[in-house]
Amino acid sequence: MDLETALDWVIWGLAGLLILGSLLPLSKLPFGAIRGLAFPREQFLGLALLLAIGVALSQGVTTPSGMAGIALMLGVAALHALYITKFTPLWRKQSLAASPELRRATDRHFSLLAANVKMSNRDYGKLIALAEARVPDIFMAIEVDQAWIDALDDGLGKNYEHRVDVPLDNGYGLCLMSKLPLSEVEVRELVTEEVPSIRARVHLPVGEDFRLYVVHPEPPVIEHDTKGRDSEIALVGIEAEKDPLPAVVSGDLNDVAWSTTTRRFQRLSGLLDPRVGRGMYNTFSATMPWMRWPLDHLFHDPQFRLLEMDRLDKIGSDHFPMWFVLAMAETEAAESDPEETDPEEEREAKNMIKEERKRDRDPIGSDWEDEEN
Repeated sequence: MDLETALDWVIWGLAGLLILGSLLPLSKLPFGAIRGLAFPREQFLGLALLLAIGVALSQGVTTPSGMAGIALMLGVAALHALYITKFTPLWRKQSLAASPELRRATDRHFSLLAANVKMSNRDYGKLIALAEARVPDIFMAIEVDQAWIDALDDGLGKNYEHRVDVPLDNGYGLCLMSKLPLSEVEVRELVTEEVPSIRARVHLPVGEDFRLYVVHPEPPVIEHDTKGRDSEIALVGIEAEKDPLPAVVSGDLNDVAWSTTTRRFQRLSGLLDPRVGRGMYNTFSATMPWMRWPLDHLFHDPQFRLLEMDRLDKIGSDHFPMWFVLAMAETEAAESDPEETDPEEEREAKNMIKEERKRDRDPIGSDWEDEEN
């Protein structure tokens, strides 16, 4: 086999794999190996364009094989562009910016700093310094063990009167610190044992309250289904929609913003994504620039308006922290609602939740940090 023939085989082989990897997530089958293929849509878009160029150079643009290959690759690129264009300034914003009047009403504002610390990361000082510089009203840390809780308490504890600590050694620990008063605080294992979430009522200075959900469901892995993750995300969405208070849901969802699961969550919850129409704000991986996607999220009720959103500097974790400043308006922004769910979709989600709660198993990835150390 000569070099030119070998190169053709490589190009067509990569094209075939890319087409397969692009189509499988459309099946919506709840398997990690399939759902994970929905993550790298930016990377797949770039690869499709490179392969279109490769086909043009190797086959020519006027030959039947060249035209067919180029058309296929451009079609794959268009498929991925359809998903990710929503998270660029080309799309209409889903979350409205605060008006000048609301910007001045600081008693309606709150800031939130959310960080997945990566449990084995022991560079506590970077995150503490970041929180001291930003001075958030609400501080969230995910994947914390007792060593992280102790370090955060030493560095930041004096600044936060209200605390919820859930230290765990399995990578699912949570820490919530708040300058704003909290009540009705619950730590719950919604679907899978030893995968906690936090639910709390937050009191704003203006005298109005909102509900905060802090979540970190399981990640998708090749050898396991994603029903645990999908069930927890769906359940939080159903609860948020039925909650009498306007809701904010934040955390590492272990899912991308354009996935089947996250889009269903938005339909079930009616909550808005401030990244729509603004940018992807890719938070993972902080260590591999060529493989990044948006895993750390905040969704909010249409009654909130956005003042600030930013991806912050590295803290030694494999995730970047996120910064948000929201303001609670007096009325909902009805024109910003996401698409509505249908009763059948909610029934299917509830059945999945019910079935997953019956399973007796350990959390996915609870030994990953042990393996690294």
